[in-house]
Amino acid sequence: MTAIHDRNVRADHASVWSALATVRDPELDEPLTDLGFVARCEVAAGRAQVELRLPTYFCAPNFAFLMVADAYDAVAAVPGIEETEVVLQDHFAAEAINRGVAARSGFVASFEGEAADELDSLRADFLRKAVLAGTDRVCRAVLAAGFDADDLPGLTLGEVPSTVDIERLRARRRELGLPAADGDPLLIDPGSGAGVAAGNAKRHLAFARLTRTSMEANSGVCRGMLRVRYPGIEKEEGTG
Repeated sequence: MTAIHDRNVRADHASVWSALATVRDPELDEPLTDLGFVARCEVAAGRAQVELRLPTYFCAPNFAFLMVADAYDAVAAVPGIEETEVVLQDHFAAEAINRGVAARSGFVASFEGEAADELDSLRADFLRKAVLAGTDRVCRAVLAAGFDADDLPGLTLGEVPSTVDIERLRARRRELGLPAADGDPLLIDPGSGAGVAAGNAKRHLAFARLTRTSMEANSGVCRGMLRVRYPGIEKEEGTG
Protein backbone atom coordinates (compact mmCIF):
# COMPACT_ATOMS: atom_id res chain seq x y z
CA MET A 1 0.00 0.00 0.00
CA THR A 2 1.34 3.43 -0.89
CA ALA A 3 1.96 5.62 2.12
CA ILE A 4 -0.24 8.70 2.37
CA HIS A 5 1.65 11.95 2.88
CA ASP A 6 1.18 13.10 6.45
CA ARG A 7 0.80 16.87 6.49
CA ASN A 8 1.60 16.84 10.19
CA VAL A 9 5.15 15.67 9.45
CA ARG A 10 7.63 18.51 9.73
CA ALA A 11 10.83 18.46 7.71
CA ASP A 12 14.05 19.45 9.44
CA HIS A 13 17.11 21.31 8.22
CA ALA A 14 19.06 18.10 7.62
CA SER A 15 16.46 16.65 5.25
CA VAL A 16 16.28 19.86 3.22
CA TRP A 17 20.07 20.12 3.11
CA SER A 18 20.25 16.53 1.90
CA ALA A 19 17.79 17.41 -0.87
CA LEU A 20 19.95 20.38 -1.89
CA ALA A 21 22.96 18.07 -2.00
CA THR A 22 21.31 16.24 -4.91
CA VAL A 23 21.26 19.43 -6.99
CA ARG A 24 24.32 19.95 -9.18
CA ASP A 25 25.91 22.80 -11.03
CA PRO A 26 25.16 21.59 -14.57
CA GLU A 27 28.52 22.67 -15.97
CA LEU A 28 30.70 21.35 -13.13
CA ASP A 29 28.63 18.26 -12.22
CA GLU A 30 29.16 18.95 -8.51
CA PRO A 31 26.58 19.48 -5.74
CA LEU A 32 25.65 23.05 -4.88
CA THR A 33 26.30 22.25 -1.23
CA ASP A 34 29.89 21.16 -1.92
CA LEU A 35 30.57 24.19 -4.09
CA GLY A 36 29.42 26.64 -1.42
CA PHE A 37 26.55 27.92 -3.57
CA VAL A 38 23.97 27.61 -0.76
CA ALA A 39 24.16 30.86 1.19
CA ARG A 40 21.23 30.20 3.53
CA CYS A 41 18.93 27.32 4.36
CA GLU A 42 16.26 27.73 7.00
CA VAL A 43 13.39 25.39 7.81
CA ALA A 44 10.56 26.10 10.22
CA ALA A 45 6.97 24.89 10.53
CA GLY A 46 6.94 23.25 7.12
CA ARG A 47 8.43 26.25 5.34
CA ALA A 48 11.84 26.13 3.65
CA GLN A 49 13.74 29.26 2.68
CA VAL A 50 16.89 28.85 0.61
CA GLU A 51 19.23 31.46 -0.82
CA LEU A 52 21.77 30.62 -3.51
CA ARG A 53 24.86 32.55 -4.55
CA LEU A 54 27.22 32.24 -7.49
CA PRO A 55 30.88 33.11 -8.11
CA THR A 56 30.16 36.24 -10.17
CA TYR A 57 27.40 38.75 -10.76
CA PHE A 58 27.38 37.79 -14.46
CA CYS A 59 27.26 33.97 -14.32
CA ALA A 60 25.27 32.68 -17.30
CA PRO A 61 21.54 33.10 -16.58
CA ASN A 62 20.63 29.76 -18.18
CA PHE A 63 23.00 27.91 -15.84
CA ALA A 64 21.68 29.91 -12.90
CA PHE A 65 18.07 29.25 -13.81
CA LEU A 66 18.68 25.50 -13.95
CA MET A 67 20.23 25.50 -10.48
CA VAL A 68 17.51 27.59 -8.87
CA ALA A 69 14.72 25.60 -10.52
CA ASP A 70 16.32 22.26 -9.64
CA ALA A 71 16.84 23.39 -6.05
CA TYR A 72 13.20 24.44 -5.82
CA ASP A 73 12.02 21.06 -7.12
CA ALA A 74 14.31 19.14 -4.76
CA VAL A 75 13.26 21.08 -1.67
CA ALA A 76 9.56 21.08 -2.53
CA ALA A 77 9.66 17.28 -2.78
CA VAL A 78 10.91 16.82 0.81
CA PRO A 79 8.19 15.22 2.96
CA GLY A 80 6.80 17.77 5.39
CA ILE A 81 7.68 20.82 3.30
CA GLU A 82 4.49 22.70 2.55
CA GLU A 83 5.95 26.01 1.37
CA THR A 84 9.16 26.48 -0.60
CA GLU A 85 11.12 29.62 -1.39
CA VAL A 86 14.38 29.38 -3.32
CA VAL A 87 15.99 32.61 -4.48
CA LEU A 88 19.23 33.64 -6.15
CA GLN A 89 21.03 36.62 -4.67
CA ASP A 90 23.56 39.10 -6.07
CA HIS A 91 23.02 38.25 -9.75
CA PHE A 92 22.12 40.55 -12.64
CA ALA A 93 19.18 38.32 -13.68
CA ALA A 94 18.08 37.38 -10.17
CA GLU A 95 14.74 39.16 -10.39
CA ALA A 96 13.66 37.37 -13.58
CA ILE A 97 14.98 34.01 -12.38
CA ASN A 98 13.41 34.22 -8.93
CA ARG A 99 10.08 35.39 -10.30
CA GLY A 100 10.03 32.68 -12.97
CA VAL A 101 10.99 29.84 -10.64
CA ALA A 102 8.45 30.89 -8.02
CA ALA A 103 5.74 30.94 -10.69
CA ARG A 104 7.00 27.68 -12.25
CA SER A 105 7.05 29.52 -15.56
CA GLY A 106 9.98 27.90 -17.33
CA PHE A 107 13.01 29.61 -18.84
CA VAL A 108 11.40 30.98 -22.00
CA ALA A 109 8.50 32.61 -20.15
CA SER A 110 10.85 33.96 -17.48
CA PHE A 111 12.98 35.66 -20.14
CA GLU A 112 10.22 36.53 -22.58
CA GLY A 113 11.59 37.96 -25.79
CA GLU A 114 15.16 36.97 -24.89
CA ALA A 115 15.10 33.15 -24.68
CA ALA A 116 14.06 30.99 -27.62
CA ASP A 117 14.20 27.51 -26.09
CA GLU A 118 13.86 25.70 -22.81
CA LEU A 119 16.99 24.23 -21.27
CA ASP A 120 16.57 20.50 -21.87
CA SER A 121 19.15 20.37 -24.65
CA LEU A 122 21.64 22.38 -22.57
CA ARG A 123 21.16 20.01 -19.64
CA ALA A 124 21.74 17.03 -21.95
CA ASP A 125 24.93 18.59 -23.33
CA PHE A 126 26.34 18.94 -19.84
CA LEU A 127 25.27 15.42 -18.91
CA ARG A 128 27.17 14.08 -21.92
CA LYS A 129 30.26 15.91 -20.67
CA ALA A 130 29.70 14.45 -17.21
CA VAL A 131 29.57 10.97 -18.76
CA LEU A 132 32.89 11.59 -20.49
CA ALA A 133 34.51 12.93 -17.33
CA GLY A 134 33.16 10.00 -15.35
CA THR A 135 34.48 7.60 -17.95
CA ASP A 136 37.96 9.02 -17.49
CA ARG A 137 37.79 8.68 -13.70
CA VAL A 138 36.75 5.06 -13.95
CA CYS A 139 39.14 4.14 -16.74
CA ARG A 140 42.18 5.66 -15.05
CA ALA A 141 41.70 3.19 -12.19
CA VAL A 142 41.17 0.31 -14.62
CA LEU A 143 44.33 1.18 -16.54
CA ALA A 144 46.27 1.49 -13.28
CA ALA A 145 45.18 -2.07 -12.48
CA GLY A 146 47.10 -3.33 -15.52
CA PHE A 147 44.67 -3.14 -18.42
CA ASP A 148 45.65 -1.68 -21.78
CA ALA A 149 43.53 1.01 -23.45
CA ASP A 150 42.76 -1.39 -26.30
CA ASP A 151 41.25 -3.83 -23.77
CA LEU A 152 38.64 -1.38 -22.49
CA PRO A 153 36.12 -1.60 -25.37
CA GLY A 154 35.68 -5.27 -24.48
CA LEU A 155 34.85 -4.57 -20.83
CA THR A 156 31.34 -4.16 -19.45
CA LEU A 157 30.24 -2.02 -16.54
CA GLY A 158 29.70 -5.14 -14.46
CA GLU A 159 33.33 -6.20 -14.94
CA VAL A 160 34.60 -3.01 -13.31
CA PRO A 161 34.91 -3.08 -9.49
CA SER A 162 32.13 -1.19 -7.73
CA THR A 163 33.33 2.25 -6.63
CA VAL A 164 31.83 5.68 -6.08
CA ASP A 165 33.07 6.70 -9.52
CA ILE A 166 31.48 3.79 -11.38
CA GLU A 167 28.14 4.31 -9.63
CA ARG A 168 28.28 8.01 -10.45
CA LEU A 169 28.98 7.14 -14.09
CA ARG A 170 26.04 4.75 -14.18
CA ALA A 171 23.78 7.44 -12.70
CA ARG A 172 24.76 10.02 -15.33
CA ARG A 173 24.24 7.51 -18.11
CA ARG A 174 20.79 6.65 -16.77
CA GLU A 175 19.87 10.34 -16.66
CA LEU A 176 20.60 10.51 -20.38
CA GLY A 177 18.77 7.28 -21.10
CA LEU A 178 22.05 5.58 -22.02
CA PRO A 179 22.89 1.91 -21.33
CA ALA A 180 23.92 1.50 -17.69
CA ALA A 181 23.37 -2.18 -16.82
CA ASP A 182 26.09 -4.65 -15.86
CA GLY A 183 26.23 -6.13 -19.35
CA ASP A 184 26.55 -2.78 -21.13
CA PRO A 185 29.90 -1.56 -22.52
CA LEU A 186 32.19 0.48 -20.31
CA LEU A 187 33.04 2.75 -23.22
CA ILE A 188 30.17 4.31 -25.15
CA ASP A 189 29.55 7.34 -27.29
CA PRO A 190 27.62 9.67 -24.94
CA GLY A 191 25.64 11.01 -27.87
CA SER A 192 24.38 7.78 -29.39
CA GLY A 193 24.99 5.23 -26.65
CA ALA A 194 26.85 2.98 -29.10
CA GLY A 195 29.91 1.10 -27.92
CA VAL A 196 33.35 2.45 -28.82
CA ALA A 197 35.30 0.36 -31.31
CA ALA A 198 38.71 -0.94 -30.24
CA GLY A 199 40.50 1.21 -32.81
CA ASN A 200 38.90 4.36 -31.39
CA ALA A 201 39.53 3.64 -27.71
CA LYS A 202 42.65 5.78 -27.24
CA ARG A 203 41.09 8.78 -28.96
CA HIS A 204 37.91 8.37 -26.90
CA LEU A 205 39.90 8.16 -23.66
CA ALA A 206 41.96 11.23 -24.59
CA PHE A 207 38.77 13.23 -25.17
CA ALA A 208 37.34 11.95 -21.88
CA ARG A 209 40.50 12.99 -20.04
CA LEU A 210 40.43 16.45 -21.63
CA THR A 211 36.78 16.86 -20.63
CA ARG A 212 37.47 15.86 -17.01
CA THR A 213 40.48 18.15 -16.63
CA SER A 214 38.55 21.06 -18.15
CA MET A 215 35.63 20.55 -15.75
CA GLU A 216 37.94 20.27 -12.75
CA ALA A 217 39.83 23.41 -13.81
CA ASN A 218 36.54 25.31 -14.12
CA SER A 219 35.52 24.02 -10.71
CA GLY A 220 38.73 25.35 -9.18
CA VAL A 221 38.22 28.74 -10.80
CA CYS A 222 34.61 28.95 -9.59
CA ARG A 223 35.53 27.98 -6.04
CA GLY A 224 38.31 30.56 -5.97
CA MET A 225 36.11 33.34 -7.35
CA LEU A 226 33.37 32.51 -4.86
CA ARG A 227 35.81 32.86 -1.97
CA VAL A 228 37.03 36.19 -3.27
CA ARG A 229 33.46 37.42 -3.65
CA TYR A 230 32.35 36.11 -0.25
CA PRO A 231 35.46 36.23 1.98
CA GLY A 232 33.79 34.61 5.00
CA ILE A 233 32.79 31.46 3.15
CA GLU A 234 35.62 29.36 4.60
CA LYS A 235 34.01 29.59 8.05
CA GLU A 236 30.78 28.17 6.65
CA GLU A 237 32.30 25.01 5.20
CA GLY A 238 31.15 21.86 6.89
CA THR A 239 28.32 23.61 8.71
CA GLY A 240 25.48 22.42 6.41
